[in-house]
Amino acid sequence: MATGKIGVTTENIFPVIKKFLYSDHEIFLRELVSNAIDATQKLKTLSSFGEFKGELGEMNVKVTVDKEKGTLTVSDHGIGMDADDIEKYINQIAFSGAEEFLEKYKDTANSIIGHFGLGFYSAFMVSKKVEIRSLSYKEGAKAVSWVCDGSPEYEMNEIEKSERGTDVILYIDDDNKEFLEQTRIDTLLKKYCRFLPVPVVSGKEQEWKDGKYVDTDKDRVINATEPLWTKKPADLTDKDYLDFYHELRPGEEDPMFWIHLNVDYPFTLTGILYFPKIKTNIDLQKNRIQLYCNQVYVTDQVEGVVPEFMMLMQGVIDSPDIPLNVSRSYLQADQQVKKISSYISKKVAEKLDRMFKDDRKAFEEKWNDIEVFIKYGMLTDEKFYDASKKFFLLKDVNNNYYTLEEYKKLVEAEQTDKEGNIIYLYANDRNAQYSYIQGAEDKGYNVLLLDGQLDQHLVSMLETKLEKTRFVRVDSDTPERLIRKKDEKNADLTPLQADLLTGIFRSQLPEEKDVNFIVEYNALGENDAPAVITQNEMMRRMKEMAAMQPGMNFYGNMPDMYSLVVNSEQPAVKKIVSDAQTALDGEVSPIRSEVEKTNEEITALRNSKDESKEDSAKADLDKQINEKEKIVGELREKEEKLVKDYASKQAVVKQIIDLALLQSNLLKGEALSAFIRRSISLL
Repeated sequence: MATGKIGVTTENIFPVIKKFLYSDHEIFLRELVSNAIDATQKLKTLSSFGEFKGELGEMNVKVTVDKEKGTLTVSDHGIGMDADDIEKYINQIAFSGAEEFLEKYKDTANSIIGHFGLGFYSAFMVSKKVEIRSLSYKEGAKAVSWVCDGSPEYEMNEIEKSERGTDVILYIDDDNKEFLEQTRIDTLLKKYCRFLPVPVVSGKEQEWKDGKYVDTDKDRVINATEPLWTKKPADLTDKDYLDFYHELRPGEEDPMFWIHLNVDYPFTLTGILYFPKIKTNIDLQKNRIQLYCNQVYVTDQVEGVVPEFMMLMQGVIDSPDIPLNVSRSYLQADQQVKKISSYISKKVAEKLDRMFKDDRKAFEEKWNDIEVFIKYGMLTDEKFYDASKKFFLLKDVNNNYYTLEEYKKLVEAEQTDKEGNIIYLYANDRNAQYSYIQGAEDKGYNVLLLDGQLDQHLVSMLETKLEKTRFVRVDSDTPERLIRKKDEKNADLTPLQADLLTGIFRSQLPEEKDVNFIVEYNALGENDAPAVITQNEMMRRMKEMAAMQPGMNFYGNMPDMYSLVVNSEQPAVKKIVSDAQTALDGEVSPIRSEVEKTNEEITALRNSKDESKEDSAKADLDKQINEKEKIVGELREKEEKLVKDYASKQAVVKQIIDLALLQSNLLKGEALSAFIRRSISLL
């Protein structure tokens, strides 16, 4: 019998392991099974080179639960260990000192294992005692037992063991009895070991008998040793890829297409990435892509390995160049990982470009399902944007598709404004904005359909990327003013007529919370609508973007701003102006004269105040100014009431406003009912 101390530079190694690995303690099973796989693979390699001439026998890894004894055992038939091997690989652990160790790796359990070769020692996270029983493949080797109770002391003895390989026996502690449940072990093995290259056996196959499932005599193999990504694409069918997808994502509908990654220089990378059909909302689940290292599951948190926009994809990637146990910060900082990320982005872009070139019609048919992915990539990855310009498509309201270059050639002749900007008109709701679309098309313009959840961000980005290009929504102005090719025609109204027109329509606009209307008048044409509701492009964009991202609360809290653009050349509007002037001139003109006279007096008083040096005189002048300003306010209120009372009796004014609101889908509820009744009475 031999005893000794494990070669560490700190006495508290096991409390450290318990404390800092506890939050991720299930990882111990992956580590022990991975070690067993390594031992098995090494013996196969020695045998293939003739350095081991014995019979390999049954080469599998077995995980055994013994609830009565309170043990969990991981067994292999690999190269095994003798006393010297245990001394080298188990008893010597290199630490630079407890303080540095704790400080450097306090934030991640995975880093401790990965950087210090502590795969085996993760067993102490769940065990009060660990025993190793091993027989080396070396000729004449003696079987040995190594036992440690979680302190730096161990005990090692020669034992009798007939089978080559290693048994690691964990005596599970009281806080971790869950690992003595077969179902819990099965779940972990399925998570971490389902694609390992050596058969992993745990429990027995079951059959239905006498109304329940019972164990049979057949061992249950939990893993597929040759997963699809390890095979050559030329040897696989579409059915193979679809079957594997449904194994990964049971219950989901078929993906649209997939990419089989296979590269061995300047790094090794294999995998299969699937493009699922994206639902109406961007579903950025962080666990759709699984990362493996030599078929050993590492993580499904792959933000550092896969570009952010590819989190919409599903599948697996496998690379031995990514350490088995890594922290997220390590992934983000590692240069090799960054190269892998760039490669994946490049291969995805090449796949999409090839699909576009090979069958554009089929690509267009898939566009509605893949556009969110491509737009997200363009917004978040500069290199992907550069690559995707060739196959990115714009769709118009008539379901025609154009590349960016094609669309520019299509519209630049008709849709260039007087300042030389090409105006890309768009709608985000084909039905709700139908009349606006029709008005733009009647002018000979093309209208794009941008109804996706990322399109507001995309529009802003494209305006910075495309030279002298602006995007304008069709309901942001009247058709005549969407693309301003010349100076606008002035409305032929006197100041009184302009004020009456503005006051009449403003007084009849609806009053709603968080909604503001302003009234404009413009000479649009006698055959155009009498009034149109528009919404300022930039203000609307700011509010919409504020709703999608934090930090823009100022814009998000602003009221919705609409303009009622009254067409001063439309016959019905001309009649309203004429009738109002006739009806109100006699009452309004004297009020206006009085306002003008009083304002002149206020100006004179202010000039006197500026010239005065006496405080008492200034105070007296301030009092007179306030009294005059009060008179002006009362006069304006009187005029406003006259106009409002008059307008309230003009059914055609309310009808014109409601028609404009109806066109913009802003007329609802009681107001809509009143409009219908008024329309019937006007008939």
